[in-house]
Amino acid sequence: MAGNMRSRFSDFLTTDGEKPERFRDQEFELNASTTRDDVMRWWDEGWVQVFAAIDSLKPEDVMHTVTIRGEPHTVLQAVNRQIAHYAGHIGQIIFLAKHLRSNQWNTLSIPRGKSEEYKTARPKPYKP
Repeated sequence: MAGNMRSRFSDFLTTDGEKPERFRDQEFELNASTTRDDVMRWWDEGWVQVFAAIDSLKPEDVMHTVTIRGEPHTVLQAVNRQIAHYAGHIGQIIFLAKHLRSNQWNTLSIPRGKSEEYKTARPKPYKP
C-alpha cells in the first residue's frame, strides 16, 4: 500500500497517479534485512503522503481531472477509488492478523458474544 500511496498522492493534481519511478512488483518483495520497523515506517510515510495531498485540496479542486494510469478521474473519484482500494487491503491485513493471532487476537470492535452487553452498557443518546 505504501508504494501505491506514494505514487497516487505525490504531485496528486499535476501528474499521473502511476509514476514512472514506481516498480510495483518490487513492493511485494521483502528480504531478510527488512524489519517490522521498516514496514511500519513505509506505512506511516504512505499515510502522511495521502493526508498531505487531501489536506491541500480546496473545494474547487474536487471536480478537477486527474489521471491514474492515463485514465481520467475527477479528484473526488480518484480519492474514493483509493480509499476503497486501501479499505480492501486493510480488510485483508485484519483477516490475516486474526488468523495468525487466533485466541490472542484483540478485537477492533465489539467482542463476539458481547453485543447485548454492549447495547445495555453504552450511554444513551442525548435527547433534550
